[in-house]
Amino acid sequence: MHVPRRLDPPLVAALTLFTFVLGWFAIGLRHTWENPEVAWLALPVLSLLATYECLRTARDTALDTPTRRFWGSLGVACAILTPTVLSAMYDCLGGPVPHQVLSIRTQVGFGIAVLVVMWALLRLPTWHRSSGDWLRFGLDTGIIVLTVGVLIWHWTLSRIDFSSSPNATPRSILAIMVVSTVSLITFVKVAFAGAGRLDRGALHILSAGVGLAAATGTIAPFIVDRPYLSTSLVAFPMSQLTAFLAARRQRRSSAVRPPARPASRRFSLVPYISIGLLYAAVLEVEIPQSGEEAWMAIAATGVTVLVVLRQLTTLRDNARLLDTVDASLRQLDHQLTHDALTGIGSRSAYTAELAARLDTGEPFVVALLDLDDFKEVNDRYGHTTGDALLQTISHRLRDRLRPEDTVARLGGDEFTLLLPGMTEADADLLLHELLPVVQAPVLADGLETTPRISVGVTASRPGDTAGELLRRADVAMYAAKTAGGSRWTWFDPIMDQLADDDARLAADLRQAIVRDELFLVYQPIVELPHGRLTGVEALVRWRHPEHGLVSPAVFIPLAERNGQIVEIGRWVLEQAVRQTARWERELGPHAPAKVSVNVSARQLGEPGFPAEVAALLSAAGVSPSRLTVEVTETAVLGTGVALEVLRALSAQGLSIALDDFGTGQSSLSLLVDCPVDWLKVDKSFVDGVTLDSPQAVIVDSLIGITEGLRMQAVAEGVETAEQAERLHRAGYRYAQGYHFARPLPESDIELLITAQKDFSPYLRN
Repeated sequence: MHVPRRLDPPLVAALTLFTFVLGWFAIGLRHTWENPEVAWLALPVLSLLATYECLRTARDTALDTPTRRFWGSLGVACAILTPTVLSAMYDCLGGPVPHQVLSIRTQVGFGIAVLVVMWALLRLPTWHRSSGDWLRFGLDTGIIVLTVGVLIWHWTLSRIDFSSSPNATPRSILAIMVVSTVSLITFVKVAFAGAGRLDRGALHILSAGVGLAAATGTIAPFIVDRPYLSTSLVAFPMSQLTAFLAARRQRRSSAVRPPARPASRRFSLVPYISIGLLYAAVLEVEIPQSGEEAWMAIAATGVTVLVVLRQLTTLRDNARLLDTVDASLRQLDHQLTHDALTGIGSRSAYTAELAARLDTGEPFVVALLDLDDFKEVNDRYGHTTGDALLQTISHRLRDRLRPEDTVARLGGDEFTLLLPGMTEADADLLLHELLPVVQAPVLADGLETTPRISVGVTASRPGDTAGELLRRADVAMYAAKTAGGSRWTWFDPIMDQLADDDARLAADLRQAIVRDELFLVYQPIVELPHGRLTGVEALVRWRHPEHGLVSPAVFIPLAERNGQIVEIGRWVLEQAVRQTARWERELGPHAPAKVSVNVSARQLGEPGFPAEVAALLSAAGVSPSRLTVEVTETAVLGTGVALEVLRALSAQGLSIALDDFGTGQSSLSLLVDCPVDWLKVDKSFVDGVTLDSPQAVIVDSLIGITEGLRMQAVAEGVETAEQAERLHRAGYRYAQGYHFARPLPESDIELLITAQKDFSPYLRN
């Protein structure tokens, strides 16, 4: 259905006033107006409309500070012109008879407005140039002023008789035209060179307005006998309407990034055009007179033309060489500021953009994105698939963001966003829409992967640095990962306190082994239905000298993050093997048949880990069949290195148990790929086994899978007799949990074994 466009009152008013004034002037060329002030009264209204649009654009927070400052200055210039045009109307119509001579007061007003605009233009970032650039600009301006002045005088003013009209003087007309021309050159130079983040289309509109206003000076000599007319009635509406339209163009332009800088011109044609025009004027004067002066003028003109052609040829060759150098420099600049793999911004470019945004003082939001478990994608599918995933993620980010937003790759699997002018609510809405798109499945090389992303978000503050912003976003991102990943988290100052606590705790953990603060407890694994002990699982505990017992849920993830898990895991393995050897010596056939030890993903990735385990068992005189290595699904996840290590351990005679089964991402594939002997069903399924629930269905189904694959199933987290009885009826033969026993020290395990010789196996603690 067609939706009619809404009426735009300011635009309609500006176009109506412009059309009215120009129509009034055109009719006045053949008709004498009795009330000439009618058209003049429309001019200050048009000036106020232009002021309104410019100041409205200057308040647009989507624009950077230099651009807003320029439009604010242009608005000030338009505001200055409002009383100035009223002064001009008084000059022309306030006397006994109309005339065209402007007072010093009015000329100063126009001059101040022009100076404000030119100063605003020259303050734009593009004009931060060398002294040589300024010198060439000054020389070009001087050439233009001289040439325009001579040509206007020669071909226009010198041929008109001003003696019959007191309404205008040749000097005033010449001054107005020269000033207008210089203003036009300033606009054109800036428009074609580009000016920071100022929209080039808006500059072209302004340049056209100044050019048209300057051109109106040429009609001044032809209306000297019409005192009720003035060139201001044409020039002023053109300049104000173009300022009005340019401001709207800037505000409605969605691109606030600096436009691509055009290739700079190696030489200016302005001096050569000026020479040509002046020589044409000289020849026009000399040739009709013939004689020696005419021939000398022709010869001088010919030699000058040849010299100019020779110089232009040389400059053209130099320009080609410089263009080649420029292309190489642009390519090098692109390589330095863009990530080679993804094509988005690089870390250095992003840091520079952050610093530039901080300098403006305008608010913005920074988001740091990190792919969860990206290393495992590389290990499982290869780096080619990992690279394709990173490229897809970067394209999705770039396509879903606004043009003014910045996306960059900091390195590895870390991306970062810079979102200017956004509130926290805006950023939340963006991320709510962005994450599902970015985390959609990716098909690369015929393999489908589903990325998961954790995001840390923070807003800029006064006094921030780029490093501080990224640090806060990084802290928030790790908080998102700790909370489970695949989410975004805003930075909170309390996170710094938690990070400090973690750092102190990590420092203490490094000394825990040396200070003999770690110890092992063992949770029995029993046989159903009688509950006889068949094995134990070794679990590490930490008794902190100040905090007492620190939960494994706190220090194990901490050790995983900082790499201490390798040293702790090695200590646990040594202690468990020594205890197994002691039990064999002291308890003989009553010793636990299996001792399970948890092994982390980092340990599996350690070079020579299977050989280390074999040497440890050999030194202690323990059979490999008595040791079970427990790994989680996420620790393995089908990766090549981890699978090869597990296969090597299995080949040595160790049992492999897959812990927390059902909570990972690729459980069934692991049952095929991994040499699993024991399947430990996670407590989350066991909790619902006595109910008519989906968990009970899964528990029942897993027995069939394990029997078919010739594995043993162990139900974890059994807490009630009803659960134990239900599991036994389902076909489970092994279980562990608080219903049978809590984790116990080795001495209590020995007492338990002794007690089982004479008493009931269903012991509770």
